[in-house]
Amino acid sequence: MADYRHVIFFSLVGGVFSLIGGIILLSKEKYAQALAKYATPFAAGALLAAVFLDLIKEGLQESNANTVLTSALIGIVVFFFAERFLHWFHHHHQHDGAPDASVSLIIIGDTLHNALDGIAIAAAFLVSIPTGIVTTFAVAAHEIPQEIGDFGLLLHKGLSRKRVLLVNVLSALATTMAAVLTFWLGSADRLPIGVLLGLSAGLLLYIAMSDIIPEIHERSDNQRLFEWQPILLMIGALVVAVCINLAQRFISG
Repeated sequence: MADYRHVIFFSLVGGVFSLIGGIILLSKEKYAQALAKYATPFAAGALLAAVFLDLIKEGLQESNANTVLTSALIGIVVFFFAERFLHWFHHHHQHDGAPDASVSLIIIGDTLHNALDGIAIAAAFLVSIPTGIVTTFAVAAHEIPQEIGDFGLLLHKGLSRKRVLLVNVLSALATTMAAVLTFWLGSADRLPIGVLLGLSAGLLLYIAMSDIIPEIHERSDNQRLFEWQPILLMIGALVVAVCINLAQRFISG
């Protein structure tokens, strides 16, 4: 049975992975950009497998299909409106001539993504420790290319390397804070585990389908990468599927 120590440790692991891509960018930009191109489709496959083979499946064992799927839909809609608000905020302040509006948008968006990662990690640990570890891996996989992009944008906006690193360290703490809050809500039956798993599935599905996969299509700028993208997506899904299978065997003894 998982407790707060597991949630805090693995959410911190997720936060560390969210910084790895950015740190690579600060030291070796060319290598980091190449890594992001190939890590992005892998991350998409990993997230999709975690959603359909782990979170939704476990949610259906904890609650009825209507509750889990409705919660997943709510997760998608909530994240859509959250991103919609951020885009409105950026557009509104851009017209007002606020030079730091885009920087604020990047930081807020990154913090929101990290908080959602924490929710998914904690919801998975409410089921079992192996399920939580698998979800942490899937979440960490998509953080590396995402943070490479965020670090690059902030550097392009004129922030110093030290300030970019500090901002992202503070943003990464949102993963642990959200994870602890979610685990507290779920472990005390303040929110049913099936609802939390459904919400997490919806949030991660939105990230995979709305953010990551469109980015894959945009990055199909050469024939070799175009050919490798679907293979890497399937590898990401397969790796998580194998991890889930091993986790289930571990649980069943």
